[in-house]
Amino acid sequence: MTDQFDIKDARLAEGGRRRIEWAEQEMPVLRIIKERFEKERPLEGMRISACLHVTTETANLMRTLQSGGADVVLTASNPLSTQDDVASSLVNHFEIPVFAIKGEDNTTYYKHIHAAIDHSPHITMDDGADLVSVLHKDRRDKLDNVLGGMEETTTGVIRMRAMAADGALEYPIIAVNDAMTKHFFDNRYGTGQSTIDGIIRATNVLLAGKTFVVAGYGWCGRGLAMRARGLGANVVVTEVNPMPALEAVMDGFRVMPMLEAAAIGDIFCTLTGDINVIDKHHLEVMKNGAIIANSGHFNVEINLPALEEMAQEKRRVREFVEAYYIPDGRILNVLGEGRLINLAAAEGHPASVMDLSFANQALSAEYMLKHYKELENMVYTIPEKIDNHIAELKLKSMGIRIDELTPQQKKYLTSWTEGT
Repeated sequence: MTDQFDIKDARLAEGGRRRIEWAEQEMPVLRIIKERFEKERPLEGMRISACLHVTTETANLMRTLQSGGADVVLTASNPLSTQDDVASSLVNHFEIPVFAIKGEDNTTYYKHIHAAIDHSPHITMDDGADLVSVLHKDRRDKLDNVLGGMEETTTGVIRMRAMAADGALEYPIIAVNDAMTKHFFDNRYGTGQSTIDGIIRATNVLLAGKTFVVAGYGWCGRGLAMRARGLGANVVVTEVNPMPALEAVMDGFRVMPMLEAAAIGDIFCTLTGDINVIDKHHLEVMKNGAIIANSGHFNVEINLPALEEMAQEKRRVREFVEAYYIPDGRILNVLGEGRLINLAAAEGHPASVMDLSFANQALSAEYMLKHYKELENMVYTIPEKIDNHIAELKLKSMGIRIDELTPQQKKYLTSWTEGT
């Protein structure tokens, strides 16, 4: 690893640039922001360390931040999500340091995070909170520089709110994940489509007629259940929270405990952000040939250590499929080593989805620099004004117009004296 970057192969750069440019065509909102950033330079002199999935869409976010005057460094937020040609292009064409290699081991992964922290960031951008966690636990020498940060995932927001509750969080965080434009597009439509894409690319199985078990009915689970049903699967939802469980029932899905679902499912996918959602007692009753995947941020939702103990043998039977041979004759198939299947086996969310998520990141960075002195060391929901502005830009880019309230309507909505 050099001090400047650590990537797989510089020769991949040209192919990476072509794919970055292709993605940019589907990211009109970020393009509009980039054009303004080039003129106004709102991030001038700011150092930003980003721990995100290294994809074509992320590359366009990095270029937008750079256009705004930021000095940016990027490291991977998942060992299997890096697109090596993109990392190479960012280094060679756009002079953005990247520390990421697809398939890197755990030691290298954390070396890369430390390299991003060595950048002495004023702002952090996280996807899962690993960078913030390492910064707080092991690199407190760099905390004094940090003004604020952003977090993009449900998992990361949960971790950072826990830090804030413990009084451990040393700077304010904006929960980009909580933006409505992020929920609607990234979680529901993005995760729904890209998770299906990853499962199909990994296995080439037909979903029609299969019993597809979705663990968790949050925004991501809703999207996956919707898409799996659209492809003809019989969808079962498992939940621990009565409200989303009730919603799943009213949306027309069967809802049951995981132990019951484990006995009937053909394909399983976890999207909860919690540990051991598929545990040993679930694995013990699964059918021969069951396919098990995860689309939550970390590879902890499937109890892989328990499966390793249960199996007498493990074989890589396809590029992203590991078959575990159980002594009773069953074979259980785990996809993408239990990591994010939409990024391990596919390309992650479509660019038009990430357009909105990364617009939230860029505008939140600008907001943080303007307001960090007013903010406490806690997690903040993204300002509604930013969220609505992004929705407006998206509609504008699609050529869609909407109505505006008349003065009379505005007055009515702010008055308490007028009734029936």
